[in-house]
Amino acid sequence: MRDFPFEYLQYKELIDRGLRKLVDEGDRKPRSLLGPLRYVFSGGGKRIRPILLLIAYQAVGGKSVRFKKGESRRHTERRLSRALDAALAVEALHNFTLVHDDIMDNASSRRGRATVHMMWDENTAILLGDELIALAYHSLLKEKSPRLSEMLQVFTEGVLDVCEGQAFDKEFQFRIDVTLGEYLKMIEKKTGRMVAVALEIGAIAGNGTSTDVDALRSYGFHLGRAFQIQDDLLDLTGDNRLGKKIGGDLIEGKKTYLLLKVLQVAREDDRRTLEQVMRGRGLRVREIDEVRKIYEKYGVVESARKEIRKNIMKARRALKPVGPSRAKEMLSWVGEMLQDRRF
Repeated sequence: MRDFPFEYLQYKELIDRGLRKLVDEGDRKPRSLLGPLRYVFSGGGKRIRPILLLIAYQAVGGKSVRFKKGESRRHTERRLSRALDAALAVEALHNFTLVHDDIMDNASSRRGRATVHMMWDENTAILLGDELIALAYHSLLKEKSPRLSEMLQVFTEGVLDVCEGQAFDKEFQFRIDVTLGEYLKMIEKKTGRMVAVALEIGAIAGNGTSTDVDALRSYGFHLGRAFQIQDDLLDLTGDNRLGKKIGGDLIEGKKTYLLLKVLQVAREDDRRTLEQVMRGRGLRVREIDEVRKIYEKYGVVESARKEIRKNIMKARRALKPVGPSRAKEMLSWVGEMLQDRRF
């Protein structure tokens, strides 16, 4: 295997450096906003969306890069200049969604740190979200691509879909008749759409053909779906490296792939326990093991794993029309890493 883990970390460092520059450029920001901005971007994260954008850009003919020890960062940035500002825009938009989601969910922590509205206050967090979406457009508009209007259209449609996906997610909290199909449609908008947007914009920035753009959008769609179902699964299995608390979704009464899948087949005695979650009441910590056993009894844990594998395979097949390249190989590698959540 090529040294993709090293390259991924180099892309991440490039994005982190770009985000710091994006925040600090100009002298117009008040301290009350600058502090939260720096706080959000210093919180870590995989930077998967902007990195996928940069890889997609190279996969369809954009200038390729090879990270070497001692190589000038400026040289790398120049080679990626047709896509780097768009990548930063996608990451700024992603963080906008996180800040506002945390307010709506009344979440106290993210990635092991206090959320913005807890660290400061709710008004600051709302304003920060507004600033992040404005920064996202500010960065995207720096792109020199002759196809900028296409990129803006894809980006804006992505913003709309993410907001609609979040609205569906909030509606589902108060419904007891949510179906698995509705849930998959919701995560397509809320999670999968921004992954697809990143890859689509990368393909456009690299001047890819319509076939290339379609292929990378499809790759992103299936990758995003696999990622969200894997996230639902991790709520049951837990992973301290990723900051996932075992049973957090069950305690909060969230609808997930596993819950909606098991309700399709569960018998009446098991349904009574599950319906507490469906009604948004959530479970006590001591009840989590009981639900885990119900999930295992009906095979929905393995069903989720199969669904993840299926979507990763569909993502790989979607890449077929894209010509062979190191970047294309790295996209396949990213799919494997997301399947195992080894970032």
